[in-house]
Amino acid sequence: MRVIAGKFRSRNLKSLPGVETRPTYDRLRETLFNVLASSGILQDAVFVDLFAGTGSIGIEALSRGARKAYFVENGRKPAQIIRENLSTLGLNSAGEVYERDAVQAISQLAENGVVADVCFLDPPYDLKGAYEQVLRSLANSALAGERTVVIAEHDKRFDPGDGLGRLRRYRLLKQGDSSLSFYRKVSQEQEPPRSGTAESNDDSKQGA
Repeated sequence: MRVIAGKFRSRNLKSLPGVETRPTYDRLRETLFNVLASSGILQDAVFVDLFAGTGSIGIEALSRGARKAYFVENGRKPAQIIRENLSTLGLNSAGEVYERDAVQAISQLAENGVVADVCFLDPPYDLKGAYEQVLRSLANSALAGERTVVIAEHDKRFDPGDGLGRLRRYRLLKQGDSSLSFYRKVSQEQEPPRSGTAESNDDSKQGA
């Protein structure tokens, strides 16, 4: 596992052996961050990495200009790996690890006054119910404001839905066996928009 681009480009990251975590593949990570970079949202951003695994997504965000990253991971071993990776890169002050359930962490982050620019969630693909649970929590949480982009990585054969409450999907990007669903909150007065779709890698060249 390595950092793809930015300040820490090509730096290696520790990971866990076996299948305890499922990292986001380099190609999909590159597509994700191309979308965020083209929108200008990543620079000086507050990034929340839910189901963080060994932290590769949040660390990539920091490498590419995010100001602060919160890593949420309830596994003891992966959480320790995140801390070690942050320490190795000198990112202890820029990264904060919440070793707890994602819904609990969302509540605590909101109570602490954190408002995210980007929330990324990547539950284990077999925990399909986690998508609805976490998206619903974000829809009802001050952690996600109207400018926050919420991104769910999921198996292309599974659809996490057009949204819950005020959180609505506006974009669907497919690549290989995985997909990225992009959500934003709509104002209470606004009619929920229809879901937009995009099936090819060319979509990564467009803004978020």
